[in-house]
Amino acid sequence: MDRILEQWRQARPDLDVGAMGPLGRLSRVSHHVSRRMAETFARHGLNAAGFDVLATLRRSPPPHALSPGALMASMMITSGTMTNRIEQLAKAGLVTRTSDRADARRAVVQLTPKGFDLIDRAIADHVQTQAALLSGLSDQDIARLDTLLRALLESVGEGD
Repeated sequence: MDRILEQWRQARPDLDVGAMGPLGRLSRVSHHVSRRMAETFARHGLNAAGFDVLATLRRSPPPHALSPGALMASMMITSGTMTNRIEQLAKAGLVTRTSDRADARRAVVQLTPKGFDLIDRAIADHVQTQAALLSGLSDQDIARLDTLLRALLESVGEGD
């Protein structure tokens, strides 16, 4: 990245390429992190989308069930995308989709025992992968990075 920045400084000294370094590095880190996470999910027969649905259900209170609308809101995806994810997970026996007892017009997506066991194993592996990815940083560095990334997300309109 430093070489690229220096090349741009020589080729276009009129441009302030200061943002190019951090954003280029952030892009490279994002690609590496995504690849490592995909490897972790694949060890459990999942992809990122399936993991996301199962993890969202697992961290919800027992009985680990949410409406498709609540899942969509928590994951910020379209209804068509959510329907496809739910159908794939249901085919694998990881979730069920039933009518809400209080309102039969509403559906509820719930983890099956198989889904619960799978996401518990996958999340433990996921947390280890995340720790390994940050193992080159001190606890203080991680806290500082988290603060800076939170501020960056807020500045681009994607706050926590």
